Amino acid sequence: MSLNRIYVGQEIDNRLRTLKGRTGLTPNLLCRLGFCLSLSEPGIPDLKLYEESEQAREFNRYTLTGQWDMFFFALLRERLIKDKLDAEKELIEQFKAHLNRGIMLLYQRLKRLEDLADIVADAQSKLQKDVNF
Repeated sequence: MSLNRIYVGQEIDNRLRTLKGRTGLTPNLLCRLGFCLSLSEPGIPDLKLYEESEQAREFNRYTLTGQWDMFFFALLRERLIKDKLDAEKELIEQFKAHLNRGIMLLYQRLKRLEDLADIVADAQSKLQKDVNF
């Protein structure tokens, strides 16, 4: 797998700038949060919605995922298996799609830093339901 540089379009870049202003969090942290948020959402992200027509912002993969790179991609592989997608063929495109969808979801839900507590509580609640069936 070769994914050293990750690009997002102008709309996502604008959302990241707004989120940074709202929360003070760096774009890298916002992307990590958004990615995880997207993984927790039902349904496969529509790749056509997140095609890169322009490359407004570039991330180095390691800067984006940090020391948790293997963890993020393990989570994505598990999600691809759950969605019955080919984990090797779809990995890069699904990473980008989940990243983009996650930022859009985060933009809708995170109006101020304090809203992050509600997002985490919702995620814990979903996890608890999944564990208890």
